[in-house]
Amino acid sequence: MNKCVFLDRDGVLNEDRIDYVYRVEDFNILPGVPEGLKKLKEAGYLLIVVTNQAGIAKGLYTREDVAKCHTYLQEACGNVIDAFYYCPHHPDYTSRSLRRKPDSLMLEKAIARYNIDVSQSWMFGDAPRDMHAGKRVGVRTVHITHHRPEMPVGDQQAGDLLEATRYVLEAA
Repeated sequence: MNKCVFLDRDGVLNEDRIDYVYRVEDFNILPGVPEGLKKLKEAGYLLIVVTNQAGIAKGLYTREDVAKCHTYLQEACGNVIDAFYYCPHHPDYTSRSLRRKPDSLMLEKAIARYNIDVSQSWMFGDAPRDMHAGKRVGVRTVHITHHRPEMPVGDQQAGDLLEATRYVLEAA
């Protein structure tokens, strides 16, 4: 079985924006991300991005726009990401979907396809919905946040992906 780090995209791998990130020219990879992903890959983790992309349902951008951003991210990070899963749905615009976090169908599909051992796997995310999706499938969670809440949302907290990576590698 394989160990995996599931990764939310916006706010974890790239700078999040209020007005959605769907153009390569606005896709700013956060500091330390390529280095952190490389370290996780070298330690034997599969790297799988799981991201809600409600802007598709809202008609703000297309699946092709998302694919271009993912290609850019993959190339900028040395082609270490094993898979990208995204949910194009939003319950107020198209339909409800079990793929949309905090539900966990994106993670469940990846677990089945890549024979992932959840006891050795993690979810990195910047929102409670990411932590909930990870917990639903039984992986440990790291909440990436600059503002430490009084009540922790994830199993661990980190200021960025590189700090989360260090924690996971030390815990292994």
